[in-house]
Amino acid sequence: MKRHIWIEIISYAFILLFMYTAIAKLITYDTSLNDLRRSPFIGDLAVPLSILLPLSEIVISVMLFVPKYRKSGFVGATILMALFTGYVSAMVFTQETLPCSCGGLIKYLTWKQHFFFNVFFTLVGVIGILLVKKQREEPFNELKFDQPS
Repeated sequence: MKRHIWIEIISYAFILLFMYTAIAKLITYDTSLNDLRRSPFIGDLAVPLSILLPLSEIVISVMLFVPKYRKSGFVGATILMALFTGYVSAMVFTQETLPCSCGGLIKYLTWKQHFFFNVFFTLVGVIGILLVKKQREEPFNELKFDQPS
């Protein structure tokens, strides 16, 4: 497949993931807030995070949707997924009871599954950054012009 098609697929995968989880967190706001409060690492930041996380996911989704801001969207998505991965890792290796503040169906994953899910999307984000960067370095490579012989 051509590079631009992969960029679109990866963009829309992140948009679906982030919009789904953001909306789920906002719909179940009280539950999400209580889950964040129970976290030993971020409990003190529960109120601002309960708003900033879904807001960040929505902003990154919009950036990924608009081609002009797509590279920044990929960077934001990758950073957010890396932070989520770090948080899941810290929880798995240091806590006996693990409260989950995830949105939607993702909260039904085991912590190990959640870790691998996050690692996968972090790597996909890196691939997205590289593809967009390469596309910008070679803007006319995707276009094929017939050259007279």
